[in-house]
Amino acid sequence: MDLDLQDAVVIVTGGSKGLGKACAKAFLQEGAKVALVARGQAGLDVAVHELQTWGSGRVSAIAADLSQPHVAQQVVQQVTQQWGRVEVLVNSAGAAKRTPVEALDWASWNAGLQAKFTPYVNMLDAVLPGMVAAAQSGQAGRLGAVVNVVGVGGKIPSASHLPGGAANAGLLLATVGLGRHYAQYGIRINAVNPGHIATDRLPQAIAQEASRQSISHAEAQAALQAQTPMQRFGTPEEVAHAVVFLASARASYTTGSFLSVDGGYKAVV
Repeated sequence: MDLDLQDAVVIVTGGSKGLGKACAKAFLQEGAKVALVARGQAGLDVAVHELQTWGSGRVSAIAADLSQPHVAQQVVQQVTQQWGRVEVLVNSAGAAKRTPVEALDWASWNAGLQAKFTPYVNMLDAVLPGMVAAAQSGQAGRLGAVVNVVGVGGKIPSASHLPGGAANAGLLLATVGLGRHYAQYGIRINAVNPGHIATDRLPQAIAQEASRQSISHAEAQAALQAQTPMQRFGTPEEVAHAVVFLASARASYTTGSFLSVDGGYKAVV
């Protein structure tokens, strides 16, 4: 199936590892040009070296702290100067620290928002005006798509991840609201909701649950798997496939929607 992503200009935040890197690989395999954004230059260098296999000359990296609005603006300007107008944004940067309910304070809630909500919104604010300008000028071709990678914790609360869940819930609302508004320009904004995915963050979640329930790491892992109807953790590639689909022309009538990639873990209407 042709996803019409050949030479598309794509920004993937959180692109140096985990879900972000998997998304970058999937876009490269479709022939897109991908700019990875993350805080650490060392991790970005490793990711670019690895991803060159699937897109030699079509992948670049920008080290940036996206919690700062002006930095997000600079990222979009840099990518535009390098490859042209940004056509796809994948927001996958940031992860809030897991904190037990009893230990929550103002700093915990604020850190959750700064880690997850703020970077996404800053990138949306930076990239959407260019997409609107392209639509208003009648430019041919792809007008713009945004996919926000937002954990299922934004739908159902987790006792060990409330600040991050609150940030995710805010992002889901923003996805729906922005998706409705920008649809008039042909710009689509959707979200993918991963469940328990086998990235380097999963052991942290398992350890937190083990501590909270006073059980072993193995018992906590088994319990999390048992909560998923498919009885296994997902892979980053499975999330990436959903992201690329929503960004592609094959999802041309889909906006303001959520696509759960969680093995049935959070079955909500």
